[in-house]
Amino acid sequence: MSKIEQIITEIEEYIDGCKFKPLSSSVIMVNKDEIDEMLAELRLRTPDEIKKYQKIIANKDAILNDAKERAENMVAEATAHINQLVSEHEIMQQAYKEANSIIESAQKQAQEMLDSATNEANSVRMNAMQYTDDILNNVQGILTTGMNNFQNIQDTMMNALNGSLDVVVESRRELSGEEPEPQAPEVADDVDDYTVDLDK
Repeated sequence: MSKIEQIITEIEEYIDGCKFKPLSSSVIMVNKDEIDEMLAELRLRTPDEIKKYQKIIANKDAILNDAKERAENMVAEATAHINQLVSEHEIMQQAYKEANSIIESAQKQAQEMLDSATNEANSVRMNAMQYTDDILNNVQGILTTGMNNFQNIQDTMMNALNGSLDVVVESRRELSGEEPEPQAPEVADDVDDYTVDLDK
């Protein structure tokens, strides 16, 4: 398991262990410092993982060059063997026959090696790209969930502060003996030209 996979697992386990917000079965309460620390570690590790698989992709050329070099060596050895056979006049006819067979076999093996190397390089590249995309998709999901949870926590805190402010204002009013100011009825946002006669 890579370091980034380990961090993602830790974040998932942390989220699974968080308590649900009261009266909710989908919104959880998280510790902002802890989730920020894990996300910072994930953000730090992600470039290293991507570079790792970019390096794997870059090895495609090395694989192809190695296969090409081995193929050229095989052809060179076959050519040298042909020249040796041709130089011997008494077996010239046999040399041509054997030479053609050697060249054909060498070319076939060389092509098979090139095809195999190309397929292997393409497979490595596709797997690396898919793995990197899966990692980024997981990171995107985790960040989205974290942002939503943070917004819910912020909304809860604002509601609590507004409630406390109302209590303080009401307490001061009671201490001063002031009568509460009449509040205008709430007007629905989707109703046009709505008025209230306060004299009635």
